[in-house]
Amino acid sequence: MTNTPTLSHLRPELDRGLDQLGLALPDPVHHALLAYLALLARWNRTYNLSAVRDPDQMLVRHLFDSLAVAAHVHGRRLADIGTGPGLPGIPLALAMPELQVLLVDSNGKKARFLREAVRTLGLGERCQVSQARVEALADSAGYDTVTSRAFASLADFIAGSRDLLAPGGRWLALKGQRPDDEIDALPADIRVEAIVPLAVPGLAAQRHAVIMSRSGQPGPGTPTGTA
Repeated sequence: MTNTPTLSHLRPELDRGLDQLGLALPDPVHHALLAYLALLARWNRTYNLSAVRDPDQMLVRHLFDSLAVAAHVHGRRLADIGTGPGLPGIPLALAMPELQVLLVDSNGKKARFLREAVRTLGLGERCQVSQARVEALADSAGYDTVTSRAFASLADFIAGSRDLLAPGGRWLALKGQRPDDEIDALPADIRVEAIVPLAVPGLAAQRHAVIMSRSGQPGPGTPTGTA
C-alpha cells in the first residue's frame, strides 16, 4: 500500500473544528491527526475498516467525534475497548501527550492497522495494541478511564471491562442518542455520574458521553448528574 494522500485540503476544516472543541493543539499534532486520517483512508480501501469512506466525513465522524470527549478523560491511563481502527483512542493519544493508551480489538485486520498506525505516528512508547476479547483482559494497576465508542450496550461494556478499571476510575461510553433504556439496565453497583451532550463540529446528529463509576450504594443505576 503506497501513495498515501496527505489530505492537506482538510487542514482549514480541522483547524476550525479543533477551535470549536476548545482544543489548542500544537501544529505537529494537527499534522499527525491528518496523517492518521490519511492512513485510515488508505487502509480502508483494502481492508474495510470503517463504513465511512469519504475523508471529509471521516474528519467529522471519526476525528471530531472522538476528540469531543477529551475534556472528560480521567487520569493518565486509558483503555479503549472495541477500538476498531483506533477510535477514540488514537485521536485522544495524539491530542493528549500525557496519556498512556491501550487499544483493544479482537479483529485481526483492525489490530494490524492499529499496530501500523501506532508505528507510523510515533506512538509506540504510549500506545499498546491488544488483539483480544476484552473479557480475557485484566490489569493489576487498572486504567483511570475505560472508554468505548458504539461498542456494546452499557451493561455489556461494564461487564466485559470491570477487571480493567482502576480504583476510582471511570467508564466513558460514547453514544448517539441519550441511552436511557441502557442506563436503566445497568447493574446496581454502577453509578452514572453524568450524561453529557456533545457538540461535534459539522455533525447534526445527537452525541452523548455517559460517565460511570463503581458505587457502594445499593439501588438501580440511575443518573446522579447531567450536563
